[in-house]
Amino acid sequence: MVFSSTVFLFLFFPIVLSVYFLLRGELRNVWLLLASLFFYMWGEPFLVSILFITILVDYLAGLLIADGFGTGPIEALPQGEPRRLRQKLGLILSIVSNLALLGFFKYFNFGVDSFNAAMASIGIEGGRWTTAPQITLPLGISFYTFQSMSYTIDVYFGHTKATRKLLHFATFVTLFPQLVAGPIVRYKQVADELVSRAINLDSVSEGVRRFVIGLGKKVIIANTVAWPADQIFALSDSEITTSLAWFAMLCYTLQIYFDFSGYSDMAIGMGLMMGFSFPENFNYPYIAKSVQDFWRRWHMSLSTWFR
Repeated sequence: MVFSSTVFLFLFFPIVLSVYFLLRGELRNVWLLLASLFFYMWGEPFLVSILFITILVDYLAGLLIADGFGTGPIEALPQGEPRRLRQKLGLILSIVSNLALLGFFKYFNFGVDSFNAAMASIGIEGGRWTTAPQITLPLGISFYTFQSMSYTIDVYFGHTKATRKLLHFATFVTLFPQLVAGPIVRYKQVADELVSRAINLDSVSEGVRRFVIGLGKKVIIANTVAWPADQIFALSDSEITTSLAWFAMLCYTLQIYFDFSGYSDMAIGMGLMMGFSFPENFNYPYIAKSVQDFWRRWHMSLSTWFR
């Protein structure tokens, strides 16, 4: 279910938002979690189990790092102090499990294809792995993996405190506005809003404005320039002239920016409507003066995450 589809625009989101406004307190988180899981399972009905595993592992790892399995209050760890072995093991558990799942689903098929090509190139046809299964990539796995892992990293370094409320953490990881296309949100950026968030006419109207801008970027610009780019790229080498190649490159350049930034704008807009402040993800990347400056302006939530 994409944000620009009629099902999302005229059925899913209006229902979710209407019920959300009627609820109060933790019921909003419960409803938002259920809606987010339904949204994810609409496009990924089977591999949602990977999302559940990610949530459970990082939730427990966060408690392990913060010594949060007791009953006392959980405080943020002091920054700059040495960590105990158990805390280090909690962070290692989170990072290894997340990267292992991400690496397996993203690169298993590529690894098998590369191995088979290598065997064929040296004449060992019998060494090819012809019975290897084709692995399906879970929807949005890169986004929710980095987002979930940011929680345990921030807890470890004392940038935020862990939470015992699985509902809050699961809601944070599965937030449907930015679950499959970003921006990547760190837990500390929405920790307070998961507990209590204010919704007023100004935030809702600004959210609607931002959503409409993003929808226009996606439907009016990105989808329009995608058609000639696809048609030209489908031509054979002998049919593509220099002018056509440059035109296709220009169309594709506009397509990938307005598609990605449009989704980010829609996500930020929906977040504002529901009381969340998501980080900006693009800052006019095509006016960058260098490659380094470009990556500071493109998918900023990811580059910030790595820094």
